[in-house]
Amino acid sequence: MKVMIIDDNVVDLKLLSAVLEQEGEQISGLSSAENALDSVRADLPDLILLDLNLSGHDGLEFVRELRASPDTRHVPVVAITAYPLRFHTRDVIAAGCAACIIKPVNTRGLSSQLRSIAARSIARGALGPAQ
Repeated sequence: MKVMIIDDNVVDLKLLSAVLEQEGEQISGLSSAENALDSVRADLPDLILLDLNLSGHDGLEFVRELRASPDTRHVPVVAITAYPLRFHTRDVIAAGCAACIIKPVNTRGLSSQLRSIAARSIARGALGPAQ
C-alpha cells in the first residue's frame, strides 16, 4: 500500500516511515504542508497519515481541501495528533478523516490498522460527511 505521511516532527516522520516500510508499505514523507496538496495529486497514495498540528497550517482545513478536489477526495486520511482536546474526534471525522490516532502512536499493528481503515473507506465508497 502507498502511504503518504505528512508530519513536521522529523523524529515522528522517520519512526512512522521506518515502521511502515518494515511492514512492506511504500512510503513517501513530507515534513511540511507546503505544496502537500500538489504532492498528493502527483503521487495519489492509497492512504494519507496526517499530523493535524502542522506548523503554520490547519490540518483539518487541509483535509477539507483534499475532500473538495475530485482528484483527491477518495484518498483515505488518518489523522494523528498529540492534542486530542484541541482536535476532537467528532471534528476530525466531520472534516473528512477516516480515523484519528492519538500520539504517541502504538506502532505494533499500525500497518494492519491502516490497511483495515483504507479497506473500510473504499468499501463504504464515502469518506465521511465532508465528502
